[in-house]
Amino acid sequence: MDRGKQREIASKGGKAAHQKGTAHEWTSEEAREAGRKGGMASHRRKQEQTPSADQTSQTNEEQTVASSNPEQMMGTDGLP
Repeated sequence: MDRGKQREIASKGGKAAHQKGTAHEWTSEEAREAGRKGGMASHRRKQEQTPSADQTSQTNEEQTVASSNPEQMMGTDGLP
């Protein structure tokens, strides 16, 4: 079903619920709480996706050590 048709059907359902008096009306307190929960969930997802500062610094240190020893990078271990 295309978005336009789906939106039209949802709109009719919302209008009918308001006419019937069964539609949910958000209070400012409910809206505030929902926004707070959404913000916390979003922040938590962002933290899980980005590495922490400790992980980043370890990676940088490992790269510095490896780049300072070309033999170690190539895996020759000093063999001719």
